[in-house]
Amino acid sequence: MSAKTYAMWGGIILLVLGVIGLFTGTRVVTLNSDIIEDLIHLVAGAILAYVGFSGTDAQASTWAKIFGVVFLVIGVLGFFLPKLFNLLPSGLGAADNIVHLIYGVVGVWAGWLYKPATA
Repeated sequence: MSAKTYAMWGGIILLVLGVIGLFTGTRVVTLNSDIIEDLIHLVAGAILAYVGFSGTDAQASTWAKIFGVVFLVIGVLGFFLPKLFNLLPSGLGAADNIVHLIYGVVGVWAGWLYKPATA
């Protein structure tokens, strides 16, 4: 998977989750949802979708790495600090953490696969 593919699909999924979360309240399927988390998903989704559809390969790679690392950190922290320093009143459950870890691993992997073309 290329970084652009991760950015496109990852961005779309985050945008959808953010919108659904804003309208459904505290749960989206088995995932917890808080307004702060929904807004973060919307911002992250917008950035990823933008670089996925309109950015360069290098930009997509950079943002895939950034969000990959962020999602990995959130996924790990969520097991120990479910409310993330009281930023998320509903807290993160095991399903949330697993999804964040998967998003993170795929983002880091896709981001570091990018190799600039050499002349």
